[in-house]
Amino acid sequence: MPRATCRSPTSPSSPTRTASACASPVPEAAPVRTLDAAETAAALPWGPLVEAMLRMFERERRDEARAAPRTAVPLAAGGTMLLMPAADAEFAALKTVTVHAGNAAHGLPVVQGEVVLLDAATGTRLLALDGNVLTARRTAALSLAGAMRAGRTGAEHVLLIGAGVQARAHAEALAELWGVRRLAIHARTAAHAEHLARHMRSLGVEAQAIADPDAVAREADLVVAATNALDPVVPPDLRPDACVIAIGAYRADMAEVPTALVRRGSVFVDTLEGARREAGDLIRADVDWRAVQDFAHAVPAAAGAPVLVKTVGHALWDLAAARLAHDEGR
Repeated sequence: MPRATCRSPTSPSSPTRTASACASPVPEAAPVRTLDAAETAAALPWGPLVEAMLRMFERERRDEARAAPRTAVPLAAGGTMLLMPAADAEFAALKTVTVHAGNAAHGLPVVQGEVVLLDAATGTRLLALDGNVLTARRTAALSLAGAMRAGRTGAEHVLLIGAGVQARAHAEALAELWGVRRLAIHARTAAHAEHLARHMRSLGVEAQAIADPDAVAREADLVVAATNALDPVVPPDLRPDACVIAIGAYRADMAEVPTALVRRGSVFVDTLEGARREAGDLIRADVDWRAVQDFAHAVPAAAGAPVLVKTVGHALWDLAAARLAHDEGR
């Protein structure tokens, strides 16, 4: 029910209340649908999520969607809060992420996040999603959508470097959408690689943990790097037609891909602005930015040519995922 708010024109204790002193009824907002981690994952199926990324590329190309720069706010205990807003004609989304390195000692997540979807015309909050799950799934979907824009639509033998949340999301997406059946996994901690390999075997993938990525590098037609490495982890000697997807180096002082590999093929990025600022692989290689293409305006590389797909993240991709979750829940 709408609530009327009245204020005394004289004092709080005055018994006199005039009609003009009563504000208009304040409508109560409808409850916001909130999805937990499992519900967020279920609302973002791989196939539709990749299609949502491709549609957002087109909105970006037509200048029908926009995002503000990421804002960082210092918090207590050495924490940081990151705010990432984006909007198109119908919806707006805001991702809020907090990072507290000291949380691990207290059994709490180091990174916590939420994505809120709003009606762009009214500002009404429509949906709240688990930020960590949304980010993992949209990043994997973004990689596949970017590879498609680069002219790559499948792979037979994948070398996956990394065994964390992002590596798992990429492995699952590749298995479901590209039918990948051979997967070699290398990680700094061998037990983590074996754990992910067991999970992928349960999904019907011929997966194995490996100690030396160089040993299988020439067999892989797709290499995915999802690490926090400061120095290159992708083997330098790959197949001439290999596609490399790199998502882990998100600062100028980080690099997963050797300079020689960056320079040998066509380079595609999710956003040029973000890549110029954060894509350490490309910055370290002193890449010719005039030759780098963003996904929204990409011309596919020639068949058989080497390709590098590099992403650093953008609020538009969060908006695309949140829109999909809203549509899936209707």
